[in-house]
Amino acid sequence: MQEHIKDTTHGGSGAAGRHLVAVLALPGFPPFELGIPSRVFGSAVDDDGEALYEVVVCTSDGAPVPSDSGFALQPAAGPEALAAADTVIVPPTHAMPELARGGPLPPAVAEAIAGIRPGTRLVSICSGSYVLAAAGLLDDRPATTHWNLADEFRRAYPRVRIDEDVLFVDDGDVLTSAGVSAGVDLCLHLIRRDHGVAVTNRAARMCVVPPWRDGGQAQFIDRPVPEPTVATTTATRAWALERLAEPVSLAELAAHARMSLRTFTRRFRDEVGMTPVQWLTAQRLETARHLLESSDLPVDLVAHRSGFGSANSLRQHMRASLGVSPIAYRRTFQPAAPA
Repeated sequence: MQEHIKDTTHGGSGAAGRHLVAVLALPGFPPFELGIPSRVFGSAVDDDGEALYEVVVCTSDGAPVPSDSGFALQPAAGPEALAAADTVIVPPTHAMPELARGGPLPPAVAEAIAGIRPGTRLVSICSGSYVLAAAGLLDDRPATTHWNLADEFRRAYPRVRIDEDVLFVDDGDVLTSAGVSAGVDLCLHLIRRDHGVAVTNRAARMCVVPPWRDGGQAQFIDRPVPEPTVATTTATRAWALERLAEPVSLAELAAHARMSLRTFTRRFRDEVGMTPVQWLTAQRLETARHLLESSDLPVDLVAHRSGFGSANSLRQHMRASLGVSPIAYRRTFQPAAPA
């Protein structure tokens, strides 16, 4: 899935020009998912320690809503927050079973969502995707949801191109996360998209989570637990990360893990959710992004240090994955950087 790089670091609708994030609390919300945006975006600060986002929790009518955990939430705002927001996030609800059958949204929720300004970035966490789908906002788009709900979701919303194997889908102005904690991954991804790797790493450290998780949701789908004596690819992945600047072949990875190519590839996919080559490319892209943001190294040297070998190879991979060239990416996060 192509990631979309867009400068959203200035001119936000919140206080002091901060990017305003409105989180829509619906009846029957699970507290964990509802709290993810406030915790993650609240940890994003600039080099001077200034907050980069303002997060407001709202309801469709401004009234309190019950959680699924025995308490009610008094929101800070009503639907006016959705209308003013730069990003709207919809966590899941466990109190709208009609959505699982493709039924309509409650009128107040439908009206509140209809009041969101065109161009506002829309995000769902876990089964919050049902709300966006019921509003018609995912029609003919790629999206994800909790892996355990994928078949039900397809039946209810056949126009949505659902992919249950990923942690999140970035379709530009509409983004959806997989189940539960994948909402953390998506919020960190948005911070990185807005402000780059350094800010995201700081936020991740404050939240005591990794800034980037390998693989996708497929690695968490229920399957038999391997025997404790079965070898894993963990040590080989650590070995490869120390050699990103060097050519590393699939045969060398398998040899390090002391497995056949077929066994290594199968076990790697089971553990990580992607092929070894896809994983290695993702790690090299992450390294290249960090170097482009944090150094003035020439693009040729960035390509060499991240393992792409040539500037042309790095350009091809960045355009395929991020939609931008290395120079354009650097200018996004280092506006004063030389060409």
